[in-house]
Amino acid sequence: MLAYLLAYLLACLIAYLFTYLLACLFTYLLVCLLTCLITYLLAYLLAYLLTYLLTYLLTYLLTYLLTYLLTYLLTYLLTYLLTYLLNLLLACLVTYLLTCLLTYLLTYLLTYLLTYLLTYLLTYLLTSWSRVFLEKLTGSQPVKKFPAFYGTRRFITAFTSTRHLSVS
Repeated sequence: MLAYLLAYLLACLIAYLFTYLLACLFTYLLVCLLTCLITYLLAYLLAYLLTYLLTYLLTYLLTYLLTYLLTYLLTYLLTYLLTYLLNLLLACLVTYLLTCLLTYLLTYLLTYLLTYLLTYLLTYLLTSWSRVFLEKLTGSQPVKKFPAFYGTRRFITAFTSTRHLSVS
């Protein structure tokens, strides 16, 4: 019976010791391994992700985006905007200048030139006719001094009498 008791105690002791030791070892090892793995993996992965991936992504994205966007903006948008704006401005300015200048210049020049030319031409052409008319009014006397006769009482009476005659 002693042998049986010793065998039973030894079996229990071995079973409990092994189970306790194995459970402690496994839990301790698992906790240590998991914590080490998680901390190192997270630390290295985060450090790697934050440093390398973000820097590479940001540098490449920024460089490519900035270069392409700047070149696109500078080449296409500025050229199109400048060409369209310059075309519109030039077209508007040219049309405005042509219309305004031509209309105003032509109207004023033509009106003033025509009025002055017609008045001077008519006055110079009609001076001989007016002298003939005045000679007829004054009784066919040759009027050599036109300004001396013009505005006198004799001219006014002659002019008003012929006007009354022509009206009636």
